[in-house]
Amino acid sequence: MRLSLRLHAVFTASAALLLLSACGGGGAGGAAAAAGPPVSGGILNLSMSQDPLCLDPHAISSDVEQIFGRIQFDNLIYLDSKGNPSPWLATSWQISPDGKTYTFRLRKGVTFSDGVAFNADAVKVNFQQMLNPATRSPLAGPYIAPYQYSKVIDDDTLEVHLSRPYSPFLNVLAQGWLGMESPKAIQQDTPAQLCEKPIGSGPFVLTNYTKNQSVTFTKRQGYDWAPSTFNHSGAAYLAGINVSWVGQDSVRYNSLASGQYQATGYVPAQNAAAVKANPNLSFSNIDRIGWPFALDYNTSRAPFNDIDLRRAFTASLNVPAIVQTIGFGQRQQATGFLDRTTQYYDPTAKMPGFDRALANRLLDQAGWTGRDAAGYRTKDGKELLVEFPVTQTATISPVYDLVQAQAKQAGFHVDVKPLPLAQMTTVRYGGDYDLSSGVWHTNTPDVLYIKYATFSIPTPNRLGQNAAHLSDPQLDTWLEQARETTDPATLKKLYGQAQHRLIDLAPGVPIYDNSVLWAVSKSVHGVITDTSHGTPVFTYAWIKE
Repeated sequence: MRLSLRLHAVFTASAALLLLSACGGGGAGGAAAAAGPPVSGGILNLSMSQDPLCLDPHAISSDVEQIFGRIQFDNLIYLDSKGNPSPWLATSWQISPDGKTYTFRLRKGVTFSDGVAFNADAVKVNFQQMLNPATRSPLAGPYIAPYQYSKVIDDDTLEVHLSRPYSPFLNVLAQGWLGMESPKAIQQDTPAQLCEKPIGSGPFVLTNYTKNQSVTFTKRQGYDWAPSTFNHSGAAYLAGINVSWVGQDSVRYNSLASGQYQATGYVPAQNAAAVKANPNLSFSNIDRIGWPFALDYNTSRAPFNDIDLRRAFTASLNVPAIVQTIGFGQRQQATGFLDRTTQYYDPTAKMPGFDRALANRLLDQAGWTGRDAAGYRTKDGKELLVEFPVTQTATISPVYDLVQAQAKQAGFHVDVKPLPLAQMTTVRYGGDYDLSSGVWHTNTPDVLYIKYATFSIPTPNRLGQNAAHLSDPQLDTWLEQARETTDPATLKKLYGQAQHRLIDLAPGVPIYDNSVLWAVSKSVHGVITDTSHGTPVFTYAWIKE
């Protein structure tokens, strides 16, 4: 079953919160009711694919934090079932008429796991850390870039001042990367120490982290401040959660099917049918808000500083064939630079299709008329080389081989280079590549600003996410204007214009809409789907065979 998450639209389920195990299993009814009342105790064994090598939510962009953010941290805001901001650690808020001042009333009685009280000063310290250059925040910092300063009115009231109106502000405060951390730890620990053992106020406490192996969390006694939308309060039922990094797709699936793990993230698409057929497992395929899996052209250097070569490469790729080959029926071809589930997605802003004749014509016009012995195009004795570094994992995505083979037909030499994660990060933020790939999930259409605004180009002081290094004044104007208005009609117009402009600029090739494939044992009940991220929330999960 494929579920969709969309802001300001009712989810594809009638419950206040979606059950992750939408095709069966635990939750607020059905199999959960048959399982009886919740049972306390037990360890949930969870497998995931790749260690981010840092667990400080403010210092990473890894999607791991979408899960860990709900295990170890709490946020000021939670999105309700319609995608609207609702109370969590902030019980209420007021916005000034000019949209630049937010006054938050905060929940009383909340503490971090080190005993430090949650209050207005703690929130202020968190905002400061997100924007501290030493944090080098790749996500939390850019998400609150308009933040100027905070004024503590009293322990329970914080006045936040922005440099300009910023319509996504409340939505981004609901994301896992902006979870609240202990101000004592932030002020006393080094960035490396925060990466090793961050301290939150959430339902579980980090007890051990062995890089590239495992993370363990233990139930937080006395926890009693989950969002009201969870329809439950108090401490977690599970005694703990053990997370193992299992990079190889086949091993991750087989260990789930054998019962070694009770849940796994990012089920390999080729195993989806087997998971669905397994009477002991529940499967969820959830379409998410944001930017699709795509290839980014580095527009700041040759060959892709030439728009005709970008268009030629786009025309050389048979995207439907790629999606059919790698998706096993679980992926939906992307049509543009926003996922379909994203608010203000414009279905008329469509990518041009596969057209090898056009690719050849554009390359000829650009002067790449020669061919070497391997069949690659040449110009002035130089081969048409595209450097494509990718993260080295146990299972390299077949997308890269398909892109390489298809582009070769037009004469591009795509050099796919698997690199260790640390080296890949250096290469990415240093701009030392011609082609890159990835997805970018966020819970607002402001993802277009994150991915394509000039401000988002990486610098030595800012880990921006504009991997295309695109800089277009017209696009910047529309995306800035969209950040400063809350009028739906204006937003629809601005984001529509931006999507059409991106089609014209050709900064990359969207491949498939971003969806997450999860599998959970039917012995695990009470798992819900997070409204911001489309990932499982284990706060009130319990285990019963």
